[in-house]
Amino acid sequence: MEQPPSGTATEARPTQISVEARVSDLVRIGIIGLFAYWSLQLVAPFALILIWSAILAVALFPMFDALSRLLGNRPKLSATVIVVASLVLIIAPLALVAVNFTDAVQTLVSQLKSNSFTLPAAPETIRSWPVIGEKLHTGWNQISSNLAAAIMKFQAPLREVMGVIIAKLASIGGGVLSFVVSVILSGIFLTMSPRLSATIQVLAGRIGGEKGVGFARLAGMTVRNVSRGVIGVAFLQTLLCGLCFAFFDVPARGALTFLVFVLCLMQLGPGLVIVPVIAWAWFSWPTSMAFAFTVVAIPIMVVDNVLKPILMARGLSTPMPVILIGVIGGTLSHGLLGLFLGPVVLSVFYELLRAWAWPSATAEPLSETPLDDKTRPSS
Repeated sequence: MEQPPSGTATEARPTQISVEARVSDLVRIGIIGLFAYWSLQLVAPFALILIWSAILAVALFPMFDALSRLLGNRPKLSATVIVVASLVLIIAPLALVAVNFTDAVQTLVSQLKSNSFTLPAAPETIRSWPVIGEKLHTGWNQISSNLAAAIMKFQAPLREVMGVIIAKLASIGGGVLSFVVSVILSGIFLTMSPRLSATIQVLAGRIGGEKGVGFARLAGMTVRNVSRGVIGVAFLQTLLCGLCFAFFDVPARGALTFLVFVLCLMQLGPGLVIVPVIAWAWFSWPTSMAFAFTVVAIPIMVVDNVLKPILMARGLSTPMPVILIGVIGGTLSHGLLGLFLGPVVLSVFYELLRAWAWPSATAEPLSETPLDDKTRPSS
């Protein structure tokens, strides 16, 4: 009887083992993917808060490290001080301005619905101005009446747009609460910064080797640059504008302050709000009061040109359209928290994509790690 070649059985066995190994690998990958998907579903409701907490921890770490040394290497006390200061100095004014802005928008919508919307008439004091006073007073009133009539003509689509805006603003309360939780969690992350830093570097090294560690450092550097140079400066400039508006009793100061904050985040500056308010002040207030307001408001309008080079570790290379899209998209997608989260996340993604696609055009990342520049993972 003819026997099969001796190599046939030995060749079939490795093939069978190879198929079984591949099936086993696919089963393992499927199980891991299932658990990963399940875990993401469980974490998804808290993802934004956790991400923003991590961003705050990265941005606040230099302050935390300096304060910890000043207090005798007491990280828990330093984190507590930073959390309390953030809640008092950031959350309270932000919540107040956001609520005032919401009230102003709701008032505008109610006036449109009741057909009672009007624009202010020209002050009578303008008539006394030499040469141009009478013409300016007449032109102001004509523009005011025509603009009010145009707004009333298109009040139906405006109401629909305002309805969408109010629906987004209705989540401000939840956004403020999420912000509070994020600040508290960032304090916890700060106390765990050595372990978190080592973990981030190990994971980055596992994923991308030395380049992965470099990308992690670049991400941390970008977070600090955007947090200091964009969000930090925008908040400080908005705070100064809000105090100025409150001191001079500017009407609708809550809405104007919130608009200043959004414009500063978009890198457009507060001039689009301050310049019209200054013009209105010269038309509506006594000359001495309008001059005082102008003297205070103009330095506030240009203070970002001085603060940004000081607060940023290096020049921010992220283009303004990227930050603009991040602010608008983050706000529309995630409300108040997305207003801060959008530009940071999009800037980090842009810098990482730029470093990956054009490595020669990107400066080497700083030697600091995402959270702590002292901790190195053990080999």
